[in-house]
Amino acid sequence: MITINQLKIALQMPCGAEKNAKIRLDSPEILRKKAAKILGIQESKIQDITIRKHSIDARKKPLLFQVYTLGISLQDNKYEEQIVKRCKDNNVVFISQSQKDNNYCFSVLGNKTLRNPPVIIGMGPAGLFAGYMLAKYGYQPILCERGYDVDTRTKDVESFWNDGVLHPDSNVQFGEGGAGTFSDGKLNTLVKDKNGRNKEVLRIFAECGAPKEILFESKPHIGTDILKTVVKNMREFILNHGGTVHFGTKMTALEVTAGAVSGVVLNHKEVIKTNQVILAIGHSARDTFTYLNKLAVPMEAKAFAVGMRVEHPQQLINECMYGKKYGNFLPAAPYKLTAQTSTGRGVYSFCMCPGGYVVNASSEAGRLAVNGMSYSDRSGTNANSAIIVQVTPDDYPSSDPLAGVAFQKTLEEKAFALGNGRVPVQYYGDYIKNQASKVDLNHRLKKNLDKDMHFVVHKISPCIKGEYIFTNLRGLLPEECEKAFIEAMKQFDKTIPGFAGSYTILSGIESRTSSPVRICRDETMQSPAFVGLYPCGEGAGYAGGITSAAMDGILAAEKIAAKYQPLCR
Repeated sequence: MITINQLKIALQMPCGAEKNAKIRLDSPEILRKKAAKILGIQESKIQDITIRKHSIDARKKPLLFQVYTLGISLQDNKYEEQIVKRCKDNNVVFISQSQKDNNYCFSVLGNKTLRNPPVIIGMGPAGLFAGYMLAKYGYQPILCERGYDVDTRTKDVESFWNDGVLHPDSNVQFGEGGAGTFSDGKLNTLVKDKNGRNKEVLRIFAECGAPKEILFESKPHIGTDILKTVVKNMREFILNHGGTVHFGTKMTALEVTAGAVSGVVLNHKEVIKTNQVILAIGHSARDTFTYLNKLAVPMEAKAFAVGMRVEHPQQLINECMYGKKYGNFLPAAPYKLTAQTSTGRGVYSFCMCPGGYVVNASSEAGRLAVNGMSYSDRSGTNANSAIIVQVTPDDYPSSDPLAGVAFQKTLEEKAFALGNGRVPVQYYGDYIKNQASKVDLNHRLKKNLDKDMHFVVHKISPCIKGEYIFTNLRGLLPEECEKAFIEAMKQFDKTIPGFAGSYTILSGIESRTSSPVRICRDETMQSPAFVGLYPCGEGAGYAGGITSAAMDGILAAEKIAAKYQPLCR
């Protein structure tokens, strides 16, 4: 196998550009021709070309490139190594059979007898992938989700956005697929992947209905619409391979015998005997955190981040990232921003949703939190992301392990009060002046020059799922966080002119960025105080997104397989 890295092809304006045609991947013929030229061989010698990675390089605007990593197989593969040596190009590499990327391997090494099926609490990415792997290899897992199946859940969420009636166990945070189901479905992660778990997560997603492009795009995403189908297909796989799924089923207690898990109590009445429990409860399961703390499960408060959602016209982001020539012909552009402020706090963009929506992501009465969401086509008018400020246990009201949760609750109660249950919204110009945005100013925006920032303001309205109201968001963040937020916005404006414009839309509060709690575990992934209890995923404090949570779920399944034989083969 020959690998060609950093193969660049200049971006060409698509045919029918006047009709807003989108630029797509270069054709197989173009890739074949380019690869043959680099290798110095005839095109007919190439048997197969596989795109292994793809990205857009916009660093030299207005000249843009599509950048590929290609896997090349020749008609006569015995000459591949010779051709690479002759090529003398550092971007061309020969990969022998023994050096090829190892496929992920789930090893069943345990020799102990598993008396009862393992129980998985929660069906977010961590729980789903743990269940998927355990079902696939014969462990007959039992999955328990406090919320409901994704179709029922979708109806409940849309009902909440339309009429404000909150279902405490069926909302943006709880239900099949977890909080990631109502997000952008981003699948990139910074977690190192020496064991191939990341690739396995992407492979399973693609097998269950996600676009095949996620296997090679540098910033893969699915979108909430497709993710719902993927989640259902994963559930069907689990059921078809001996697993069991229970919705509307909350773990309300653990049974413990001699320091080891012996069962779980569901909905305060049903008991399932088990010695292996994977806790994949998600970052919003505050009542479960409280129960575990009372049970003396070792846990600690951890740092996370809080801030605001910011909205801009997607056109503004596209033109800044790609340039005006290509701004309308490439997929909606993402961005990633970081800043260090004079307060000592880092500020950064998080969960950026190109062509997306801000959503009311509340899960508790009297408290309000927002998140971001995109559909697979990312065709919404606005871009949004969370601009969040780091907070640490030093900011919390006490040294209690759940002090970070208390910190979150206080902010969410203030946000709820500001909007009387509706998402509180404000223009950034008014935020700086510490005055409420009382009316929608859209009729004044089109083609107006922002006198402070010196750029043409685009017409923009909030793109929000759920009711919203204009108000004054100053004072919602703690004072030092607010100072860091404003300072960072000014820095970001230098990178993306208009980012801190007068009519940038803010909404708050973004408080569910990650878990404020870490449930301690040892090298076997088990609680140091309770044998057979496996804290897992984002809620336990070991992941920060769909992919990393899914990888942690796979790891938990591996740990059980390393100890126990399957229940069936």
